[in-house]
Amino acid sequence: MTDTTISADAGLSTQAAVSSGWSARTWLAMLGMLATSFALVSAEFLPAGLLTPMARDLGISEGTAGQVVTATAMVGALTALFSNVLIGRLNRKAVLVGLSALAIASNLLATFATDFWVLLIGRAGLGIALSAFWALSVAVVARLVGTGAIGRGMAMVSLGVSLATIAAPSMGAVIGDWLGWRSAMGLTAALSGLALVLQLVGLPSMPASASNSMGDMLRLLKRRGVQLGMLAVILLMAGHMTGSVYVRPFLEQVTGLETGMIALVLAGFGAAAVLGTVAGGKLADIDAGRALGTTGAIMALAAFALVLWGSQIAAAFTFVALWGFAFGMAPVALQANLSRSATDALESSGSLMVVSFQLAIMIGALVGGYIVDSYSAVTNLVVTAVLATLTLVLALLQPKPSIAP
Repeated sequence: MTDTTISADAGLSTQAAVSSGWSARTWLAMLGMLATSFALVSAEFLPAGLLTPMARDLGISEGTAGQVVTATAMVGALTALFSNVLIGRLNRKAVLVGLSALAIASNLLATFATDFWVLLIGRAGLGIALSAFWALSVAVVARLVGTGAIGRGMAMVSLGVSLATIAAPSMGAVIGDWLGWRSAMGLTAALSGLALVLQLVGLPSMPASASNSMGDMLRLLKRRGVQLGMLAVILLMAGHMTGSVYVRPFLEQVTGLETGMIALVLAGFGAAAVLGTVAGGKLADIDAGRALGTTGAIMALAAFALVLWGSQIAAAFTFVALWGFAFGMAPVALQANLSRSATDALESSGSLMVVSFQLAIMIGALVGGYIVDSYSAVTNLVVTAVLATLTLVLALLQPKPSIAP
C-alpha cells in the first residue's frame, strides 16, 4: 500500500501543509470533512434528546427507543472491519459523497418511519456511513494536507465531533418539542445534504492508490506500534466512558448540584473539548507520543482531582472542564499515535482505529454500569484515572515507530 504518496494525487504539497500554508482549495476540502463529521455525529447523538416523544409516537418504551443508538454502534463496529476492503479501487471522493448520500437516505427513512423496525433500519444505515467515514478519514486528510499535518487536519475534522456533542442533544430536544421529533430527524438529513454539497465542490478527485484486503489488515496487526496504538485507544477511551457516562450521578450525589448547575458544568466540559481538539492537533504534529501522554496525564489528573475535591462546586467546575479538554485532545492524539506506525497503510489503520474505539465504548459502558450499581460513581472516576494513567505510562514506554512491518 502506498498511502504516503497520496498527497501528490490531490495536487497538494506536503511541505505547504507542514508550514500551515493551506490553500483556499485545501480549506474548502477540509470544511467539507468538518461538515460531514458534524452531520454524522449530530445524527448519531440526536436520539438522546428525542427518546420520550419518539417512543410515544411509535408506541414503544423509552428503553426500546434507546436501542436505536445501540443499533448504530453495533452496525458501525462491523462496518469498520470491512468498509475499506469493500470499496476496493473506487475513487475516495466518490465513496465519501456516497456515504453522505447514504446518511441522507437513512435519516429520511428514520424521519418517516411508521414503526420501530423501519426506524432501526434507518439507524443501521447511519451506522454504516458513520464508521466508513471515520475509517477513511485519516487517509483522506493525509491526501489533503500532507502527512506532516495529519494532527491539525484531524483536529479540524474532530472539531465537528465536539460541536455535535454539544449541540445535538439540546438541538434535538428543542426542535423536537417545537416541531416534533420527525422534524429534528429531518434536520440531520439536511445537514448531510449540506456536507454532500461541500464535498462535491471542495474535495479533489482521489483515485485509489491501491485496493485493501483483510490480509493487509492482518499484516498491519503484526506491527508492534499498531498493537500498542490500539491498546492506547482501548485504555483511554474505555476509561473515559467508564466515568463520563456517570458523571451526572457524581455531580448530584457528591457535589450536590441541581439540574441547572449540572447543565452548566457539562456545557463547560463541551467548550473545553473544543479547545482541547485544537491544542491536540498542534501537539500531535510535533510529537504524537507526547500528545498521547499529555492527554492521558490531563485526564488522570482531572479524574483524581474530582475524587479528592469533587464535593466543592468550584473544583467540580474546574476539573470537569479539564476532563473535557483532555477528551477533546483524545481522538486526535490517539489517531496520530496509531497512524505514525502505519503511514503506508492509513486506510487499514483507520479501520482498526474505529474498531478499537467501538470496543472501548462497549467495555467502558459495561464496566461503568457494573461499578456504579455495585459501588458508587466515585469508584467510576477512580477507574477512569487509573486507565488514563496506564495510557500515560504506555505513551512513555512506546518506542519510536518504524514504518517497516
